[in-house]
Amino acid sequence: MKQLHTQIDEAIEVQAPLTDEQLQIVTAEALHFVIDLQKEFGARVKTVLKHRQIRKQEINQGKKLNFREDTKDIRQGEWKVAPIPKDLQDRRVEITGPAERKMIINALNSGAKVFMADIEDSLSPGWENIFNAQVDLRDAVNKTITYTHPETGKEYKLNDKTAVLIVRPRGWHLQEKHILLDGQPISGALLDFGLYFYHNAKTLLKNGTGPYFYLPKLESYEEAQLWNDVFVSAQNTLGLPAGTIKATVLIETINAAFEMDEILYALKDHIVAQNAGRWDYIFSYIKKHANNPEFICPERGQITMTQHFLRSYSQLLIQTCHKRGALAMGGMSAFIPVKGDDAANKKAMDSVKKDKEREAGDGHDGTWVAHPGLIPVAMEVFDRLMPTPNQRDNLRPDVKVSNDDLLQVPEGTITEGGIRNNIAVAIYYIEAWLGGNGCVPIFNLMEDAATAEISRTQLWQWIRHSATCDDGRTIDKKLFSDLFEEELAGIKQVVGEEAFSRGNFSEAGELMKNLVLQDELEDFLTIGAYNSLG
Repeated sequence: MKQLHTQIDEAIEVQAPLTDEQLQIVTAEALHFVIDLQKEFGARVKTVLKHRQIRKQEINQGKKLNFREDTKDIRQGEWKVAPIPKDLQDRRVEITGPAERKMIINALNSGAKVFMADIEDSLSPGWENIFNAQVDLRDAVNKTITYTHPETGKEYKLNDKTAVLIVRPRGWHLQEKHILLDGQPISGALLDFGLYFYHNAKTLLKNGTGPYFYLPKLESYEEAQLWNDVFVSAQNTLGLPAGTIKATVLIETINAAFEMDEILYALKDHIVAQNAGRWDYIFSYIKKHANNPEFICPERGQITMTQHFLRSYSQLLIQTCHKRGALAMGGMSAFIPVKGDDAANKKAMDSVKKDKEREAGDGHDGTWVAHPGLIPVAMEVFDRLMPTPNQRDNLRPDVKVSNDDLLQVPEGTITEGGIRNNIAVAIYYIEAWLGGNGCVPIFNLMEDAATAEISRTQLWQWIRHSATCDDGRTIDKKLFSDLFEEELAGIKQVVGEEAFSRGNFSEAGELMKNLVLQDELEDFLTIGAYNSLG
């Protein structure tokens, strides 16, 4: 381990202890490539984030989301995105997970068509995870990646045939505090994108694939245009042809649902697909309307893809993408295989199958899974219902979606069990995240930051508007606090005194409780919690 706390030049400082392998990634040349992107686009990142706050204030003041008048020409125009590379035309099953060495090998070998290596919601962004991810991704691209289990000695290496690799960098809202430009943290998104692109783009092209990215949490045409300009600049710097980079945009904010056409248009030389990122979408729907008592949502377990606002959004995404020649990817069921309980496992598998049948039947070109055990289930459904590589020719002219459809409040109830579940999920997840693990199985569901965000945001909303439980009780700060203490004590009993003390449970509980009880709703729990990471 080397302690690197150096001025690369008079403006660039790195504050992280890096291994020799990590230093092969964080080279002066690679850093200057990233910093040039920061210098060129850093101010625009701040501008789009400022515009998010302006739109948030407008919604808080009662302005209703709608399709933009100033971009009507884009929506009504006749245009299509650039051709899709051959290795991205069949994406019927994609597996997702953190960009960690063992996960990367297993996911690339899993039999899925695509692996999305995540440097975002399922990767806790401590310096070691971030820079190890870049080492591991470089080795994967070069097909030299191996892993030996420290306890069993089992060796892992890549098969001859692997999934197509797509990388998800952090969103625009997250910074990287370990790399400073003129004393200020740089954009986490630009760092993640820049290091991966700089080290791997030419090797990927030589291997017959390309530098492919998933773009998270976009809210507007302007944010997509910003990514497009980053791509153009990066390609020019490395002397690569226009359109080399290919992107898939996650439509996982309620704002973006009203700008799907515009986002495709802004990125039309680079984009190949949009994805119905359901969990962040639910979080965004709740968050954006959290101050409005007319938008009180039922507990998370009742907000399924059969709810009208979610069904409208997923079908609009299919129609919009196919009209423009892009793929329309489905989202992820949170169910995972249940070991040791055949009945629970069958119920989970049946739920996943039904979810995937709905997606394939609606016209989606593929779907996500979070566990290798779900690949056969999803693959069988898409092989059966989509015998061709994709179904872009399914234009869905029958779909008619208005802003009221996208905003319809989901139906359901709030139970004490739902309140307790939100509390427990948030505590368990934040505890793991603070410990460096951003992807956690909890109560037989795979959770990442999005589901923890739903949990704490719902609690804030219910308290804010004195929502009513199905048993008639008002949800207020006292009820929450009482249930919180009981759930925290229950967690302590489940994990044991020693594990509770050794872990981050108390800190996680305090952080979560503060987020729920404060007067203003925080946009992202990960922004404040990032200060607690090394």
